[in-house]
Formats: sequence, structure tokens, C-alpha cells
Amino acid sequence: MRSGGAGDREAVSGEAGGRGAGEGAAAREEAPGGSANAGAGAATLPCARLTARQAIAAVADTYSEAAVPNSRGTAPGASSAPDGPLGWRGYDDARARARERTGEDESVVTALATIGGRETVVLSFEFRYLGGSLGERTGDRLEAAYTHAREHGLPVVSLIATGGSRMQEGMRALTQLQRVARQSALTRAAGLPQLAVLRDPTTGGGWATLGAAADVILALPGAQVGFAGSRVRPPDADPAAYTAEGQLAAGHIDAVVPPDRLRAALQRWLQLLGTPREFDAATVEPAPPPAALGPPELPETGWGAVVRARASGRPRAEAYLGAYFDDREEISGDRCGGVDPGIRCGFGRRQGRTIAFAAQCGTATRPAGFRTAARLVRLADRLGVPVLTLVDTPGAANDAAAERAGAGAAIADTFAALTTTRAPVTSLLIGEGGSGGALALAAPDRLWATPDSYFSVIAPELAAAILKRDETQVHETADQLRIRPQDLLDLGVIRGIVPPA
Repeated sequence: MRSGGAGDREAVSGEAGGRGAGEGAAAREEAPGGSANAGAGAATLPCARLTARQAIAAVADTYSEAAVPNSRGTAPGASSAPDGPLGWRGYDDARARARERTGEDESVVTALATIGGRETVVLSFEFRYLGGSLGERTGDRLEAAYTHAREHGLPVVSLIATGGSRMQEGMRALTQLQRVARQSALTRAAGLPQLAVLRDPTTGGGWATLGAAADVILALPGAQVGFAGSRVRPPDADPAAYTAEGQLAAGHIDAVVPPDRLRAALQRWLQLLGTPREFDAATVEPAPPPAALGPPELPETGWGAVVRARASGRPRAEAYLGAYFDDREEISGDRCGGVDPGIRCGFGRRQGRTIAFAAQCGTATRPAGFRTAARLVRLADRLGVPVLTLVDTPGAANDAAAERAGAGAAIADTFAALTTTRAPVTSLLIGEGGSGGALALAAPDRLWATPDSYFSVIAPELAAAILKRDETQVHETADQLRIRPQDLLDLGVIRGIVPPA
């Protein structure tokens, strides 16, 4: 076993970033070197130019290389033919040059590492070895590492830098994506968290399996990220779409993290996602509802409740999350091309335990927001983490863009996630509760309300319009709808009205 620690962070290396090959293109045999400027005695940052081992050392407290399967191990169909399964002329020589250049005998290094005190399985790609491409032996290593993670109940962290599948092994290389996808799915089903760090480049099957399938996806600034590598894209393609920043804007990754903050970010995420354990819904304590941050007086009329809930100075999600959690990290995006800034989702620590949260911020919730919330609830379900939702929206977005983005399907999916999760869900109505768009994030049996909130089947103004009442009857309609917190308690809709702290 080769081991490493802080000392490995002082080396300089050369990865050639930004030129990854897609599935149909050849991964390069040679990668021009470069140097990462590491000051004397200073730790090298986990940027795109680090070797596989330097990337591990840059984020880990300590690590040791995991056992490596011989050839294809016990996998069927092993072949020791010269120049690989295709007999690709010069392939053996290319691998020999890659070994000489990198000191590695494959494009991935698998290790058992400690990150922030958490034992973790780490998969780190060596881009200088044939462009970090995936071949049969790469698949052997990844499968063995995932199997070890499941057998020992360990999270998996992938430090990815790859141009895709290895052309010199043809379809035998491409089918490794199925092996990797299966291992990732089995690990997900075992309730073990998977985190990915997208280095430069992360393209092809490495992005479509190890990267995009992770529970939390972080990327380094400026990293090239996309299924298509730079040499196989349409000539008129927008280059911004293939960057970490472009993928973040499109809802496909959770955060772009500067190199000097990556180690701390991984430590926080591993702490938040907790020590994996056998899920038992009966033993997971529900999250307590937050204390009210607004005035304690209850509204006298239905319209009075509406006015207070719509007041611009009322405490909203950010204030509640800040007061409730000691520390928190957020996920972003629905993984379907959308981001809704009007909803906050993530995991936080409160009095030493992890609680997942999905919080509406007072705006009309868009389809991407509902899908992000559903994604959060399902992740919490797999990890056995309780969920807190903060309900505050005038309703679901109802413009044409929302309809084209599948508003109905997104709301339906959120209802399904919230009503079927094994994880206990606690909900607090902190402002407007506008119809189904608000109900989608409300726990069926564990909903509380603050004194400055209301919940209604429809906004009073719209109810009056549907009933063909004039504007002077809106206030009366609000009273008839019985939308005040005390009305909701009398009707059995909520479990209680939370007082201020």
C-alpha cells in the first residue's frame, strides 16, 4: 500500500485541462505538462492540474491506497491479448508511456481516506494517464472500491478528471459505464452518500455516471463539464454550457467551490450526511418546529391574516434557517435543467444532529423548485435524516413558462415524495399558504403555523372573482374561507400555533 498525507500536497504536476474527449473520440495518449504553483512549504490546492494522488492528499487528512484487483480479477471474459481486446496497434506502448510518465498503471487511484475525521472511499482520476479514460481495468478498480464501501458502510467521494471511455478498447470500454452505473445504484440503495468533485475536464461517461449520479456534486471554478468533450461538440455550440458555471446555472450541479475551500466543503458535507446506518423510521426523531420570529398576536380577521403574511418586513426563510441551524449547506437545482431561487434546500446541523430542509422564500414556486424539494426529500429518505419544510408561497407559478416546464408533474412528484417518505417530516407555515403550491411542501400530519401566517384553498381575491363578487366583498370572503392560524387549528389542518422563542 502507498500512503499519503499533508506532505503530498507540496508536489508540482501537470494535468492538461479543458480538452476532454467525448465517448466517440480517442482519449489522448499524451497530455502536455504544466506546473501548479506551490509556494515553498505551502499546500498545493486541489485544482485541475493535480495528479490523482495529489488531489486525494489535498482533501484528505490521511489516506492509503486500496487493494487493486489483478487484471480483470474474477470477472468473466478476461483477456490478456496483446494491445488489449481490440488488438489496437501501439496500445501496449501507449500504456507503458503513461505508466512511465505518471507512475500509475491505470487512470484511477482508489483509496481509503479520512476526511475531517470521516473514513471514506475515494476515487481519484489521473488525467495524464490516457486522458483519465475508462477502460476495463478502470472498471475493475471502481467496482472493487464501491463494493468495499458497501461492505464497510462508507461514503464515496469521487475526484473526477476524465475525457470519457477509452477508444483503444472499443465497446469493451464503453460497457464499463454500465458496471459503474450499477455500482453507484447499489451504493445509493444501501443508503450510503456519494459526493463528486468535478475537476477539469469531466466529460463523457465519467460525467454521466460517477459525476451526475452523485448525491452532492461540487465543481472547481472553470472546470470543463459536459457529456460532450471539446472535440466532438457542434462547432456553433455555446462554450459556456460546457463549464462548471454553466452546469450550475442549469441546475445540474450543487456548487462551484474554489480550490482553497474544497477540503472544508467536503468535510462539512461528510459531517452533515452523517454516519450511514440501517434505516429504521421508528427510531428517527422528527425535527422540532422552529419558534415564531414574528409578533405573537393572532389576527382578528381573515383579511388581517393575509395582510400580515404579505407584509414586506415579515421574517422569511433565511431568518428562520439562520435561527434554527448551527451550520448548513445547500443543494441546488432539479437535475432537469432548472433552478428556482425562491426555494432553499439542503442539510443543516442543529444541536449535534443533521436535519434536511426545504424552504419556500415567499415567491411563487416554479417547477424546478418543486423538483429540487422532491430530490431533497428522497435523499433524506435514503439517508434516514428527518426533514423540515418551511411553507411560504402565494402559490405555484402559473405562467406559460411554468406550464411548459411541467408545473403539474413537478407538484405531483413533490406530493408523492413527501407523502411516501419514511423519514419524518415536520412543516411550519411561516407566511402565505397559497393553495396546492403550498400544500405540496406541507407534511400531512405534522404541520404547524406561526401567528403571522395563513393557509387557503385559494387567494381571497381569486375566490371572490370566481364567485362573481365585487372588490368590496374580498374581506368577507377571506373570513368565510377561515384561513387564520386559529381557524386552521379548529379545522384540524395544523397541529398547533408556534409561539416566539
